[in-house]
Amino acid sequence: MKTVVYTKYGPPEVLQLIEQDQPRPNEKEVLIKVHATTVNRTDCAFRKADPFINRFFTGLFSPNINVLGSEFAGEVVAIGAAVKTFKIGDRVFGLSCDKMGAHAEYLCLPESGSMTQMPANWSYAEAAAISEGHWFAWTNLRRVNIQKGQRILINGATGSIGSSCLQLCKHFGAAITAVCGTKDMELIKSLGAEVVIDYTKEDFTKSGGSYDFVFDAVGKSTFGQCKKLLKSNGIYCSTELGPYWQNPFYALWTNWFDAKKVIFPIPKDSKEDIIFFKKLAEAGAIRALIDRTYSLEEIAEAYRYVEKGQKVGSVVVKVT
Repeated sequence: MKTVVYTKYGPPEVLQLIEQDQPRPNEKEVLIKVHATTVNRTDCAFRKADPFINRFFTGLFSPNINVLGSEFAGEVVAIGAAVKTFKIGDRVFGLSCDKMGAHAEYLCLPESGSMTQMPANWSYAEAAAISEGHWFAWTNLRRVNIQKGQRILINGATGSIGSSCLQLCKHFGAAITAVCGTKDMELIKSLGAEVVIDYTKEDFTKSGGSYDFVFDAVGKSTFGQCKKLLKSNGIYCSTELGPYWQNPFYALWTNWFDAKKVIFPIPKDSKEDIIFFKKLAEAGAIRALIDRTYSLEEIAEAYRYVEKGQKVGSVVVKVT
């Protein structure tokens, strides 16, 4: 099978397309023929080991996981003897965050893994593009107990995480202010934002307002800059560690000593989350945003594009 591997950290050029043996599922696993995957910020961070702290999880000197790719959509082509909830021919989608491996033609996952049948009438590309962004966003929204009428500000509303957060907030009835560039303002309004701030013309941290939750989906702000935007018991969250890796420490400090909180939850994927996203997709509450599509042979170019930091939604790689 065709597989994209990397054996050392570095730029997209470290990626190699090679032939490997097709994996075989054990008695509790399913074998998935991957039709579509994505390249996301997590893949880029693991590939180049940036920030350096990633090396403590992926290998200090060289990567201990050699095939990246956490999002997938594909077809079940073999099942283990003890598998009960999937059958050959099922169209499935989900996440493989612990073992990665979706940048390949075949992927083995446990039956209990973070996957389920695809939303009805969705393409493989669409299904592959709704897992990771929604998962990261939902991890944070659960912590703030998102409710109808809350005022939310989302910085970086066009990326996979930001656009997913926007759609989830809209589903729960929040009043949303979103920050994006000029060309994407109408798109962001169509996803449910009531107010849109053009970051090319205005600094959102100086825009005023009073919010229950400020979510920086691109990690370009700090708690200090955004604290004045929060209500007395408001919450701030960033998807990045912060300029001095301070956000996890702020989360501990503010939990005890400040009415305005910082949260920095560690995401853990689950089957229940993927089933939830499927239900939302079938109800029309969320939709896939696909910026560009590449072939597996073009995956290095996909990485280069993602690292420009300008993608809208997801960058999909069609595997088969």
